[in-house]
Amino acid sequence: MLRTSLIFVVIALLSLPFADLEITTSHPWTELGQIALGAIQPDLSALWQLKTALLNTVVFAFCGTSIGVVLGAGLAFGFSWAPIRLFCVFIRSIHEIFWAFLFLNIVGLNPICGVLSIAIPYAGIFAKVYAEIVQESDKQPLVGIPTGTGVISRFIYGVLPVIYADAKHYTTYRFECALRSSAILGFIGLPTLGYHLETAFREGTYQTAWALLYAFYLLIASLKYWLKPRLTPFYVVGAFTLLSREVTVSWANVLRFFTVDILPWPMRRVGVWSGTNHIDFSLVPVLEWIKDILITEGVEGVWNTLILTQIVLAGTGFFALLVFPFTCRHFSRWPMRPISQYVLVVLRTTPEYLLAYVFVQLWGPSMIPAVWAILLHNGAILAFLTSNNADRLQAQIDRPLRYIDRYFYEVLPRIYGQFLAFLFYRWEVIIRESAILGVLGIYTLGFYIDSAIVDHQLDKATLLILLTGTLNMSIDAVSQRVRRRLQISTKLFVLD
Repeated sequence: MLRTSLIFVVIALLSLPFADLEITTSHPWTELGQIALGAIQPDLSALWQLKTALLNTVVFAFCGTSIGVVLGAGLAFGFSWAPIRLFCVFIRSIHEIFWAFLFLNIVGLNPICGVLSIAIPYAGIFAKVYAEIVQESDKQPLVGIPTGTGVISRFIYGVLPVIYADAKHYTTYRFECALRSSAILGFIGLPTLGYHLETAFREGTYQTAWALLYAFYLLIASLKYWLKPRLTPFYVVGAFTLLSREVTVSWANVLRFFTVDILPWPMRRVGVWSGTNHIDFSLVPVLEWIKDILITEGVEGVWNTLILTQIVLAGTGFFALLVFPFTCRHFSRWPMRPISQYVLVVLRTTPEYLLAYVFVQLWGPSMIPAVWAILLHNGAILAFLTSNNADRLQAQIDRPLRYIDRYFYEVLPRIYGQFLAFLFYRWEVIIRESAILGVLGIYTLGFYIDSAIVDHQLDKATLLILLTGTLNMSIDAVSQRVRRRLQISTKLFVLD
């Protein structure tokens, strides 16, 4: 495991010379001071005026998660079949914002756009996780079920009671993620918290921005008090009731998107120029068009995305290893421990896209904002999970008295396998985040996708989104191979 860790550290160090790590703003610390001042003087009066955005954030999350659960549970039954498994890998490999870019052109700036942007990738995620929970569950209860019992009955009586707690726990965690996804969808114009956060940061009204952030943190922190299984059906029904009042879909736009807009330009060119809508099915011009886009934009986008990803992956690991002792019972005491836990909660609750947006305002659109945003968000999650895992360890009677000796010789060797497992598990997430942050002006794949959307080149945008999905699938395959080779698993991690 140490050798594998060193290989990834070396890759990150070799990536540094190729990364755009430049501060392009003149006075970042002045702006940072204004942001800090807004944090201690939030404009709480703005919350009542923006209550609808907060409600929309929750409604989108409930609707998107519930659709994702239903679709994911159905896909989980066939997850062992390779086509379904690959389909799930693909749909979850595309970030929610990229899905929103596509759905914007199908259904317009509509609540259904936000819901589907969450539901589609979450269906792939739920399918994978639910299938793994079933696969790793205790099969002993199935022994007592009579031979010839139907598949559904066997599942209800022999599997569901065993997996219910784990499935419920993960679904709750994923709803928290959906709240973050719902919030950042406001940055592309949907009426959630992100829309008003972007406006507040762009206009420098940091008091309003911090009031919204505090409300969002309070919403996440209060989940354990109001998100109860017995109440969830009522929440879901209420969310869909509120959503249905605002949903409008133009089927003509849907038809045009799939039959015209996303077709490669060489297929549509003659028809557009002549006004006949003629489609040319010649393969050679299409291949040349694909080749040109991949060479001029795809290669650079993939390269920068990978460079950023590998730097952040190593940085996330170092950050988590450095920070988790401050929240672990084996090293930290009151008041340092609760303070550190609160800081980690804030960092892991704040969407990485929002962190990057703020850092871009401070330092300009280089890789520095992206590195710190993704590193802090994922590092906080990993530190939290690693601390939880370490807290379960029973200290040895002859444990070292010095904390540094206890860290290196007692705790770290016993948890390092699970630490690496989850770090490599987050690798796929990190590359999705690296790609999407290109929307903020950083030259990753998201930059070229956003540019294509702005220029109404939906065919190019679709091709680049497919490239992003393929890249993420490749990283996921490598990550799984590394975890299998090291014989490490994320099973011991708790996401609460």
